[in-house]
Amino acid sequence: MFIFGRTNPVRRLCHYIVTLRYFEMSILVVISMSSIALAAEDPVWTNAPRNHVLRYLDYVFTGVFTFELVIKMVDLGLLLHPGAYFRDLWNILDFIVVSGALVAFAFSGTKGKDINTIKSLRVLRVLRPLKTIKRLPKLKAVFDCVVNSLTNVLNILIVYILFMFIFAVIAVQLFKGKFFYCTDESKGLEKDCKGQFLDYDQDEVAAMPREWKKYEFHYDNVLWAFLTLFTVSTGEGWPTVLKHSVDATFEDTGPSPGYRIEMSIFYVVYFVVFPFFFVNIFVALIIITFQEQGDKALSECSLEKNERACIDFAISARPLTRYMPQNTQSFQYRMWKFVVSPPFEYSIMFMIALNTVVLMMKFHGAPDFYEAMLKNLNIVFTTLFSLECVLKIIAFGPLNYLKDAWNVFDFVTVLGSITDILVTEINDRLLNLSFLRLFRAARLIKLLRQGYTIRILLWTFVQSFKALPYVCLLIAMLFFIYAIIGMQVFGNIALNEDTAITHHNNFRTFLQALMLLFRSATGEAWHEIMLSCLSRRACDERSGSEGKECGSDFAYFYFVSFIFLCSFLMLNLFVAVIMDNFEYLTRDSSILGPHHLDEFIRVWAEYDPAAWYVHWNRTDVL
Repeated sequence: MFIFGRTNPVRRLCHYIVTLRYFEMSILVVISMSSIALAAEDPVWTNAPRNHVLRYLDYVFTGVFTFELVIKMVDLGLLLHPGAYFRDLWNILDFIVVSGALVAFAFSGTKGKDINTIKSLRVLRVLRPLKTIKRLPKLKAVFDCVVNSLTNVLNILIVYILFMFIFAVIAVQLFKGKFFYCTDESKGLEKDCKGQFLDYDQDEVAAMPREWKKYEFHYDNVLWAFLTLFTVSTGEGWPTVLKHSVDATFEDTGPSPGYRIEMSIFYVVYFVVFPFFFVNIFVALIIITFQEQGDKALSECSLEKNERACIDFAISARPLTRYMPQNTQSFQYRMWKFVVSPPFEYSIMFMIALNTVVLMMKFHGAPDFYEAMLKNLNIVFTTLFSLECVLKIIAFGPLNYLKDAWNVFDFVTVLGSITDILVTEINDRLLNLSFLRLFRAARLIKLLRQGYTIRILLWTFVQSFKALPYVCLLIAMLFFIYAIIGMQVFGNIALNEDTAITHHNNFRTFLQALMLLFRSATGEAWHEIMLSCLSRRACDERSGSEGKECGSDFAYFYFVSFIFLCSFLMLNLFVAVIMDNFEYLTRDSSILGPHHLDEFIRVWAEYDPAAWYVHWNRTDVL
């Protein structure tokens, strides 16, 4: 900045503050609080009391972020030397967010300024959670993987757009101006679509005006063709578009059912090229990029990925101890030998299988004697499983029994089943705890510990879950940003049960916005929600706006970008993580892997319960 030298006391003070141990943690806390405040705003009633409180809190948060920005600028310098503030993209993002907030505050205090300008600047606040990415190394690694995936996907994206353009041009040539219709289906021309007609709705008859309309999705130009084809590629609403294409006749003429059935070939070819081919290429590239990132992190290590995984497992592994009574002549030892014997285990597995069959026999409308039989059988099985718990507690002792996670699971399952029986016997209406019946089905989970292959798959499944938190956090950030933007832009649209913005599906609150986005991410009628959020929509009474001033054509970009980022990119990270952990399935089974070591620990514990040693004359059975 040409003001503070390296030895200047002010610059040294700023450096001291920035490098404080808890400085970054404090900024993370402020970012979290700021994000919660954004989610708590009322998008409909701008002058709501809570919005006034949150506005003052926003002043505080912006002040903290401004202070962080200034001291980092002083500490790092601005631009002209390596390591300067504006040479880091994350710092540039911080500067844009803080500057946008300060300009929004300046505009909000000036009358006559465009309210949309202020709203646009305030929307920049949703980028604040992105500040956490550079502060969490593992989250930054996942984000880098996404960015690198976009870099690798860029080439295939160019080919994707090229092919989309070809199909869009063909669609315009085939269907331009042919997606018009009259609300009176008997009229096929605009000049005849005038006056009124009788609309028969079940037993009611009403006179309705004839209107000449265009279908929501059409091919009148290349841009609309792009949007329509993208919607079709997501698998949403394409049967309706196909029907309109098959029924299309001539330009500026209404439809005729089944007029050109051969037009369906266009969509068959399109589905083969795009949803079946290009989308799967996206998935493959993301998986490859994710694996390359992992290999790049290990590039400086002389060990292979699998060898390093085995060493990491061996370093963190702990011996598996199983309690065994010391006195071989005691009753407890004989009981222990009985409960750990294979016949006892197989008997328990057989009872679980029988219990499963009994659970499957339940159906609606069963006779009373049949329900009574199933009820008594459930009591019998619960008694047998309770007896198993009692025998194991006697054999191992209460403390040693509860050291094993499976024993804890068995104990909780038995307690839940007993509570379910007692509640049922007392009265279901007085105390409705129907969820306790889940404990009956929970016994099936005990079967997972039987069988080598199942245990290996379960172990890998658990390892995959350990790698998912930061992927989930990144996806949560995406949902958070889009939810807040949706609340700010579409939150004041009036609810209408005839559209996709209803009492159960809207942007009125943060939780409802999240549910709407989750529904869109699954591909469920996202295009209908997009159409309901376009401009010239009716406003809610509390918004202070009159007429059809709400909504925005920004909905096109909002929903298309969300579907692309979420469905085509982010959710495929789950596949990448799982495939990375299941890599051993495509490897030679004779190659040692961490899943083999986990199984080795389990088998060793069968011959060495105390995790001490195995006598030399028993090593041949290992």
